[in-house]
Amino acid sequence: MISSLDAATRRVVGMLQGQRSLARLLALALAVLVVFSVLSPEIFFSVINFQTIAFTVPEIGLLSLAVMVAMLTGGIDLSIVSIANLTALTTAALFAAVGGAEMAGGQAAMLTVLLVVAGLLVALLAGLFNGFLVAVVGVTPILATLGTMQLYNGIAIAWTGGEALYGMPEAFLVIGNNTVAWIPISFIAFILIAVALAVLVNRTPLGTKLRLVGANPTAARFSGIRNRRVLFATYMVTGLLAGIAGVIIASRSASASADYGSSYLLLAIVVAILGGTNPFGGYGTVLGVVLATLTLEMVSSGFNIMRLSPFEYTIAQGLILISVMVLDAVHTRRRGRAARPRRRTGTISPDPQDPTESSAAGSAPVR
Repeated sequence: MISSLDAATRRVVGMLQGQRSLARLLALALAVLVVFSVLSPEIFFSVINFQTIAFTVPEIGLLSLAVMVAMLTGGIDLSIVSIANLTALTTAALFAAVGGAEMAGGQAAMLTVLLVVAGLLVALLAGLFNGFLVAVVGVTPILATLGTMQLYNGIAIAWTGGEALYGMPEAFLVIGNNTVAWIPISFIAFILIAVALAVLVNRTPLGTKLRLVGANPTAARFSGIRNRRVLFATYMVTGLLAGIAGVIIASRSASASADYGSSYLLLAIVVAILGGTNPFGGYGTVLGVVLATLTLEMVSSGFNIMRLSPFEYTIAQGLILISVMVLDAVHTRRRGRAARPRRRTGTISPDPQDPTESSAAGSAPVR
C-alpha cells in the first residue's frame, strides 16, 4: 500500500514538473527566437536559417527521444550514439558491397529500403542485447550500456579501421538532404516518429507499463507487470530510435564513420532532462523533448550567426540545464514546505531553547 502511494505521489510530482517544463520551454523558445531575431533579423529570422535548423534537429532529436524512453523506466542508454554509428556503417558497407552508388531509379529505391531495414535490424539486435544485460542479467543500466557503448564502438573501429565509408546511391541521400515544400524530409520523418512514440507512451498498455516500472518497479511487479519484458521492449525501442538516427546521419553526410557525433550523447541527455523527463523514472513527454531539441538548435544557430565558438555554446547548454534544475529544486522545496501539516492551534508548541517548556509541551491546553 505504501509503495503504491509512493508511486502515485512520484507520478503526480512528475506530471507537475512536466507541465512546468513545457511552459518554461515555450517561454525559453520564444525568448531565443526574439533575441536572435533582434540581433540578426536578416539572417536568423529567415527561411534558409529555419530550414538549416530543421535539417539538424532529427539526429539529436531522435537520440534524445531514445534517452527519454530509457529514463521512463528509471534507466539510461549510453550506447545510443554507438548504435547509430553501427547502423550507419552497416548500411554503408552493404551499399558498397553491392555497388549501390552506381544504381538509379526503382532499383536504387528498392535497394535503399532493403538495406535500411538491414541496418535497423542491427540496431534492434544491439538494443536487445542491452535489454538482456539489464533485464535478465540484472546489470545496472548505466553500467550495462556503458559497456555496450565501448563494445559497439570497438566493433565499428575494428571493422572499418577508423575510416569513413562512402558509396550510397542518390535514392538514399534523398532522405537526409531533400525537401518537400521547403521542409526537409528527415524533419518530416522525425515529427511522424515523435507522434508515433507519443501514442506509444501515452495511449498504449506498453507506455503505461514503462511509466509504472519507472515510478516503482516493486509495485509494478506486484501489480502483475512483467518487468523483464518491459525492459526488453524499452531497450529495443531505444535501439530502434538510435538506428533511425544513424540512417539519417549517413544520408545527410553521405558517409558513415565510427566516431561521428562524439558530443551527441551528453547533448541528448541534456535535451531529455530539459524536456521535462524525470531521470529517476516515471514521467517524460515527447513534446517536451521535441521543444527542447528545437530550442537548443535555435540557440546553436544563433551562436553560429553571432560567430561565437562551440565552447561558448557548450557553456550555454550547461547554464541552461543548471538553471532548470535549480528552478525545479526550489519549486519542489517550496511545495514541500507548503504541504507540511500545520501545528494544532489548541496546543502550545515547545521552545527548543527552554528545557522546562519542552518537557511539558503539548500537554497544556489553551484556555
